[in-house]
Amino acid sequence: MPDLTRELDAEQLRDWLSQQRWYASKTRELTGIDIFEQAELESGLVLALAQAWFATGTHDLYQLPIAFADGEVVFDALPEPPHARALLAQIQSGEDLPTAEGRFNFRNPGTMPLTVAPDVHPVGKEQTNSSIVFGNQVVVKVFRKFEPGINPELEMLRFLTARAYPNIAPLEGWYEYEGPELSATLGVAQEFVPDAIDGWTLALDGIPTNPGRFLDRIAELGATTAELHNVLATDPDDPAFSPEEPSVEAISLLRATIDEEIEQIFLRLPEDDERLAPIVGRGQQVRERLATRSQIGTGGKQIRIHGDFHLGQTMDSPHGWVILDFEGEPARPLPERRRKRSPLRDVASMLRSFAYATSAVSLQRGLPVPPEFEQRAREHFLERYFEEIERALLPPGEAAITSLLGIYELEKAIYELRYELDNRPDWVQIPVAGIVRLLEET
Repeated sequence: MPDLTRELDAEQLRDWLSQQRWYASKTRELTGIDIFEQAELESGLVLALAQAWFATGTHDLYQLPIAFADGEVVFDALPEPPHARALLAQIQSGEDLPTAEGRFNFRNPGTMPLTVAPDVHPVGKEQTNSSIVFGNQVVVKVFRKFEPGINPELEMLRFLTARAYPNIAPLEGWYEYEGPELSATLGVAQEFVPDAIDGWTLALDGIPTNPGRFLDRIAELGATTAELHNVLATDPDDPAFSPEEPSVEAISLLRATIDEEIEQIFLRLPEDDERLAPIVGRGQQVRERLATRSQIGTGGKQIRIHGDFHLGQTMDSPHGWVILDFEGEPARPLPERRRKRSPLRDVASMLRSFAYATSAVSLQRGLPVPPEFEQRAREHFLERYFEEIERALLPPGEAAITSLLGIYELEKAIYELRYELDNRPDWVQIPVAGIVRLLEET
């Protein structure tokens, strides 16, 4: 096996890493990269674990599938079919690979097909990970940036697959690293879902052309979401999943976090932007509305939730909705992504996704949207969700449910406002409208 610490050009590797779309620290100065573990698969693919060091003295961890061909290094060998097949074969084998300090563990619970069709192709639209599809049977997701501990994607898929929850792509296998100083999830294999369309594309295509059918599908998504939350609350004996009573401190912490965001964002809102005019100078009013809702919106249960729930994390298939990507918000630390929360946080996130989809029909497609369509989508989703959800998971009473849901929507809308101000000013009217809605609701 090649010694990557000697054979790789450190400066070339650093430049390459900083240009990758899944590289998460583009605003920080990358000063060096250290390969600290590696193992070679049969094809010559080397799974390397690296520390990316910054000028501040901190570091992030990255997984780099590397190979050598004709004397040249291939920093990202995963998209090449022979190397991708070697990784899948290692997962299928369930055999571990030793390293200098630890080992790579590969796990196949016995459900994955041992042979797949020869077609191998990467999924091209991802931003934070790399996924490879094998013959429309299996998809392997490789976590590029990883953290010590179990990734929520593996944890949630293992839980839901074991309980036969039907609206996921079932877990087929995974691999991880175990060493003296850290253990971490590196990738998962799932059943591939053919003939499916992602929820975001379904919205952009369906809202202007067949709004009635889209509303029907959104209602069904509400039921599917409720069933997900019900299943996630079924095991009182698993500490990672057992439902918990919300504490007073939890709602206080949520309120304090949102309050701090309000202060930071509303202080820097430009007063000469017409798109921001509906909320300029209303920071205190937003705080007061948050305080009012916080006094009412308590109760219910805290459970494991999706954590980053929007239309882009769903697919509509001939067999119903499929929910994807249980990692949580990638920018948040792993322990925070594993934290139990009210299921209404997922609901609020999906409601905000309806606002984005409705606006995107005009912004991206230049097409008209039926009157009051966002409100109709909200109503269709919520009606079926509340029909199917176990009521014990929600705060008691309509007022408490509405208040807590509003808090989570406000949290999401303020996050969106910050993101759009920094990245997509032309979209800033979407979170602005969401904040105004929450201010005007009685």
